[in-house]
Amino acid sequence: MHPATSHLHFLHSRQTNPMKSFTIVYIYVYIYPFLLSSSFVFFSISPKPSISNPNPTSMAAAATTHLLPSITPLKSQTKPIRQPTPSLTTAKLRAAVIGGGPAGASAAETLAKGGIETYLIERSPSGTKPCGGAIPLCMLDEFSIPESLIDRRVTRMRIISPSNLTADFGSALLPGQHIPMLRREVLDSFLRDRAVSHGTHLLHGLFTSLTLPPTPHDPYLIHYNAGGKTQTLAADVIIGADGANSRVAKSINAGSNTYAIAFQERIRLPDVQMQHYSNLAEMYIGDDVSPDFYAWVFPKCDHVAVGTGTISSKHQIKKYQTGIRRRAKEKIGEGEVIKVEAHPIPEHPRARRVVGRVALVGDAAGYVTKCSGEGIYFAAKSGRVCGEAVVKASEGGEKMVKEEEIKEGYLRKWDEEFGMMFRFMGMLERVFYRSNWGREALVEMCGDEYVQKRTFESYLYKRMEMGKVEDWVGDLRLGFRTLECLGRNLVVGREVERLKRWVLENDEAFR
Repeated sequence: MHPATSHLHFLHSRQTNPMKSFTIVYIYVYIYPFLLSSSFVFFSISPKPSISNPNPTSMAAAATTHLLPSITPLKSQTKPIRQPTPSLTTAKLRAAVIGGGPAGASAAETLAKGGIETYLIERSPSGTKPCGGAIPLCMLDEFSIPESLIDRRVTRMRIISPSNLTADFGSALLPGQHIPMLRREVLDSFLRDRAVSHGTHLLHGLFTSLTLPPTPHDPYLIHYNAGGKTQTLAADVIIGADGANSRVAKSINAGSNTYAIAFQERIRLPDVQMQHYSNLAEMYIGDDVSPDFYAWVFPKCDHVAVGTGTISSKHQIKKYQTGIRRRAKEKIGEGEVIKVEAHPIPEHPRARRVVGRVALVGDAAGYVTKCSGEGIYFAAKSGRVCGEAVVKASEGGEKMVKEEEIKEGYLRKWDEEFGMMFRFMGMLERVFYRSNWGREALVEMCGDEYVQKRTFESYLYKRMEMGKVEDWVGDLRLGFRTLECLGRNLVVGREVERLKRWVLENDEAFR
């Protein structure tokens, strides 16, 4: 186990108390690589589906196009003998991926390249999603994203506190390093097209329900609407990549999941104002723009994306959008709104992400980090990891897969690599995003060049690791500075609140 794991797990299990949480000095060694990842990444309602009862007649009909071999039950033995997984002798393993975003497209591409007959069902190929559109630099090479898809290369980030204290950073970036900004509809379309080029069958339709198989060896029946008609597809393995309100997740009783709401306006600015955002992204924090998240102004090709998100006050999302428009008015006030978007974002990973031969990835699995709201990279990565697990377990589509094989190849690998990161980001959200004094402390710390250096190292390459030996002194110094910033801003925040209450109580005396 990584030395940090035990300390982070201990801290995560304690009661939420910002000051107590930071009494463990070791935490400071690891907190800074992720402290500012929230500066760069935004995230990145369907009716409840019916779960059809297995129908032998429909199963028989489906089998005419997709036959699976059966196994004769073993006779009784003195010692129980485990049945082997059946081989697919009449056809390749068939997989269906529901949802064509980064998670679904990456899963479909991996499955098709691995020799599995793959179908990708996407309801709206031309649709868009409110998303800041920032991705880590490592994603360009890892997923072979062409340079032509990038709208902007951000080398400057500005974070603005509730009192308008500003921290500018970017000097810690090495030559050639930047934050790629792109539009989701452009990225999603590219990934889907690439999956199709490798043999994926793309179906335009809306997934409605799932008929569960009567035995572990029979196919699932997928029901979807296409062209005004109900269609049915038989598949041995299903990957649900259909978003925060996943119908696939509901079909397998994957457990409830709370979600945030993201609201975004795309605003076209005059050339002079657009030039201001040529390589600059801004992040605003404060209870006027979100009670538990942040608001953003991120540059795109010919416009800026201006938005916010919240978990606890979804019904007031337009109020917070007005707040960010007010805070950034001097820079975006003359712009023209060209598109308005809203979308649910999962708050945490689901309790059950693999049930039978059905797996959840991306937003459907709950893979969006708290504090930063990052989801694009984790969506594509989870789709690929899940696809690789199915390809390996099926030996390239030659045999049936089992639930435990998918869990071993997908969930175990995923949780070992990213589980601690998700818990860590949740802790940061509780410490810094629950009060204005915590937000002020966050911005104050963002001005430190060492914080910026450690943040970029971890965010750009998705590595949560210790600093070099020579960095330990810097990590320890910043640990104590964290205590100082939190303590000072806590005192100041309490005094400001006390002053506000006093003014309200004595308002009549001033009139």
